[in-house]
Amino acid sequence: MNHVAANPEGAPTPYIAEKGAFFEVEVLSVKHYTETLFAFRTARPQSFRFRAGEFVMIGLEGEKKPVLRAYSIASPTWDEELEFYSIKVPGGQLTSRLKDIRPGDRVLLGKKPTGTLVADALRPGRRLYLFSTGTGIAPFASLIREPDVYERFEEVVLTHTCRTQAELAYGEELVDAVRVDPLVGEFAAGRLVYFNSVTREDGPRVGRITDLIENGRLFEMIGREPLDPARDRAMVCGSFAVLTDVKTLLETRGFEEGSNARPGDFVVEKAFSGEGI
Repeated sequence: MNHVAANPEGAPTPYIAEKGAFFEVEVLSVKHYTETLFAFRTARPQSFRFRAGEFVMIGLEGEKKPVLRAYSIASPTWDEELEFYSIKVPGGQLTSRLKDIRPGDRVLLGKKPTGTLVADALRPGRRLYLFSTGTGIAPFASLIREPDVYERFEEVVLTHTCRTQAELAYGEELVDAVRVDPLVGEFAAGRLVYFNSVTREDGPRVGRITDLIENGRLFEMIGREPLDPARDRAMVCGSFAVLTDVKTLLETRGFEEGSNARPGDFVVEKAFSGEGI
């Protein structure tokens, strides 16, 4: 329906077309961080709206039907493009092909973003913890670039745990960019706390986030008090094991799980599928 056209400067505008329940959008850039991790940006349809922290279906055309998986939207709501962060799964139905995309290629984008990792699913609080592992940092990449998040919370603590130092690169690059961003840098200054750790090699900070919460080392290293439901709120995104374990840690400390229908002290993204696609 929409085809390549010239913009006022004479450069072609990105390809965007409607295909039933999906948009077909042009890939604008691709960056490979490791042999197993990459990020890509696509054109954004003018009618595509989402809340920071939500996910959407992303896919490629298949022989008989499209191959689709849920991907958290990593870009903020004000961005003119859409950003996604993905793992490469050997033999994965989608990522074994998606990892080879290049600028100019096209991917399918669902029209109905959804998810629980949104600020509206949390009660008011002073400090927001964003616990992530692996590509689970993607929805938080959106949230920490939203001015509204800093209006809701006095402080935002982003944790990112991966196997190796190389796998932390996306998060480190993200936080560096946020701190100098002309729109949100002023909000994040002194209020965005970033903590990362690795589990399978030596580094400045080593340990699973669940262990670091339980033994109190996380709070010692960032100079903050232990988790308290009277003050703190939390979001969790990562592997199924991490979701389960962090949820248990929070509930044993008196936190109540929230949802879009009933805001609470913490939320987890059950639909996150970045670890096995």
